Amino acid sequence: MSYQLTSATGIIEAVIDDNCGMKKFLSVANTLARECKAKFLSKEDNCDTIDWFFTYKGHNLKLHYNIYNGVSISNSNHKDNKAVAELASMLEKKFF
Repeated sequence: MSYQLTSATGIIEAVIDDNCGMKKFLSVANTLARECKAKFLSKEDNCDTIDWFFTYKGHNLKLHYNIYNGVSISNSNHKDNKAVAELASMLEKKFF
């Protein structure tokens, strides 16, 4: 089940699944691309962390995966919080 973390600046991170593997990350990415029409712009892959940056309805967001923390969606501007919450709600219904 997803939950949200809020930074001191008001930016949220929606944790989609905190105990999952790469397969779930790829499923979330495919769902974002196909069903939500998200457009992936760039990707940063490291040994234990992956960040894929994308746009959704004009909002710049990040799909994040870490082998210790699972899959999450975040933003860099508090104006994008509604988009993050919207995607998290949709993904929660789809995957849980």
